[in-house]
Amino acid sequence: MYSVRLWGTRVRPSARVRLREAAGLRPRRAASPYLWAAALAFGALFAWTGPAAAKVSLVLGTYAPDKPTAMVKQLQPAAAEIAGHMSEILDEEVEIKLKVVRGYAAGIDLIVDGQVDFMRLGPAAYVMAKDRNAGLSVLAMEKKRGSNQFRGVIAVHEDSDITEVSQLRGRSFAFGNERSTLGRFFAQLHLMRAGIHADHLSRFEYLGRHDKVGRAVGSGLFDAGALEETTFGKLVAKGVKIRAIASYVNATRPWVGRAGLEPRIEEALREAMMRLSDPDALKSLRFDGFVAGNDSEYDATREAIQKNPRFFTQISQQ
Repeated sequence: MYSVRLWGTRVRPSARVRLREAAGLRPRRAASPYLWAAALAFGALFAWTGPAAAKVSLVLGTYAPDKPTAMVKQLQPAAAEIAGHMSEILDEEVEIKLKVVRGYAAGIDLIVDGQVDFMRLGPAAYVMAKDRNAGLSVLAMEKKRGSNQFRGVIAVHEDSDITEVSQLRGRSFAFGNERSTLGRFFAQLHLMRAGIHADHLSRFEYLGRHDKVGRAVGSGLFDAGALEETTFGKLVAKGVKIRAIASYVNATRPWVGRAGLEPRIEEALREAMMRLSDPDALKSLRFDGFVAGNDSEYDATREAIQKNPRFFTQISQQ
């Protein structure tokens, strides 16, 4: 593929022309820049060997709880690097566009309905999406501190008399989003294992973001709450008066390919994601790279979702 850019410009006399003038010699007539451009264009017509290669255009999707524009800024550096690596792998121009929607439900619809080519999902959102569309595939998993696992914590106020989960009977509790892996499903499973069900709590609410949960507990609005460990650490560092009484582990976020994605594109995506190394891109998304993954990595998440209805069933009157 060839392209020729034509433009007009005034060309300054060269040093050789100025020397000939100083010697009293008549300068040679320079060819017009327009003629050179025309010649280049004419030559390019004969150098053209075939039709222009089609550009590979992909859409990366994700969801945000309340600020889609902020998520776009976080994803842009990673998307640009992935596109660059894919161009090298495929030897084709690759363009990655971003599509961010508000909320888990809308995000799940994006990948289930094939509105995006690949997507960053939370573990629970992936399991729900996979149940609706079996053709989805895990391209890679995010790596945090060298691992494909991350933690959630159950936190109480710094001055609370609560030291273990079993003491939450009769207390209030703040969860994250209703579709959150750590903020709801794993937290409620952990409570059940300690003998605490929904009817044992004085009240509970879903507050959405993890930071809102931590701040609500720190301000005394709730006796306890569930949030992601990294967010917990940041809040403590900012002076929010909370402490952890329990933690639980889950698989990190998967990046998922849509059903029917062309095999060569899927493989190129996987390879490009494994090459992601730009510090700014990784810092923006709060992880340190990708590792290989598959659907079985999310069996524990699947179990937590399947058992979740039991949390709302009165099992014990103790």
